[in-house]
Amino acid sequence: MELKSVPCEFVVNFDPCYPVLVGGMLPGEGRMGHIRVRIKKHRLAKRILKSHDPLILSLGWRRFQTTPIYCVEDHNMRQRMVKYTPEHLHCVATFYGPLTSPGAGCLGVQSLTSTASSDFRIAATGVVLELDKSSSIVKKLKLNGTPCKIFKNTAFIKGMFNSALECAKFEGAAVRTVSGVRGQIKKGLRAPEGAFRATFEDRILMSDLVFLRAWYPVNIQKYYNPVTSLLSKDKSTWNGMPTVGQIRYETDTKAPVKKNAKYKPIVRETRRFNPLRVPKSLQRQLPFKQSEKRKEKTLSSKRAVVLEPNEKKVLTLMQQLATLHRDKTKRKQAKQDARYKDHLAAKEKEELIKVKKTRELKREFYRELGKAQQKMTKRKTRDK
Repeated sequence: MELKSVPCEFVVNFDPCYPVLVGGMLPGEGRMGHIRVRIKKHRLAKRILKSHDPLILSLGWRRFQTTPIYCVEDHNMRQRMVKYTPEHLHCVATFYGPLTSPGAGCLGVQSLTSTASSDFRIAATGVVLELDKSSSIVKKLKLNGTPCKIFKNTAFIKGMFNSALECAKFEGAAVRTVSGVRGQIKKGLRAPEGAFRATFEDRILMSDLVFLRAWYPVNIQKYYNPVTSLLSKDKSTWNGMPTVGQIRYETDTKAPVKKNAKYKPIVRETRRFNPLRVPKSLQRQLPFKQSEKRKEKTLSSKRAVVLEPNEKKVLTLMQQLATLHRDKTKRKQAKQDARYKDHLAAKEKEELIKVKKTRELKREFYRELGKAQQKMTKRKTRDK
């Protein structure tokens, strides 16, 4: 066998005790493009995977590092981007790399360094779905605006777009207020820049917030870094592009905090509504007369009520009975609250016992599963 264009490091650092596999490539496998893979985080891996984070993939005869983007297919076949891989579900990963035939297996690892810790190295496993030169992954985009003028069911909205070109692009799009009133973008305005005219189902208020839900296409980075571990003396170590989390940990830098992303206490001003005033012309047409409040006190309110001795006794007795009833209800409520607290404490103890039992059952199940897998592997080796 004769090999051409071999790097000199391969010859210098060649170890005859280290096995090297040589394989052939099909003519179509030399091209590069976007690959869609159905992937799932391994159940023994500690951390979930993040979009745009570098991942070392073993695909066919190649091992390379790339930056996959994870997405989930909606019911209308829309590929919606997700920031992290789901915990116990499959998702679709799209990345740039060498085209491989559909149905081929895929294995993902975050690092190739052989550490002394007993962490599980395999991060994800998957299968190649299809090959495509382009991708159509989208993520959510929410634009907010505020009304500047209101005319019945029509309103002028500002602060949502920056230019008239953006308004023209979103003509006919559906908008909605926080209170639930639906509307539609009609046409852009000359001034202020980025404002537009919109129609709504009902008259909106100046305090309403108008928002537009849209989808923004996500571009896939063309990053392909083949693993060249055979060119060094130590074959088990290869350092590719580190993740952002690793760089921050090594340099001891904190993640940047955006001022607008912080949660702030919402302070709402108390709204004061004008009193209802019915005009006199309308009052005359009403079938009933509207009684106005008297400013002066009536004769009955001015009179002093003097009780007789018998009536005083009856009144004092009724007041005493009322105080006794109030005291009785308070005691009853206090006892009920104490009973309820005891009931909650007993419930928490029962839940803790249940959680411990489920953990023990899971451990026993996984132990038996591991034993069964070991037996299967031993049988396969014997049969071979």
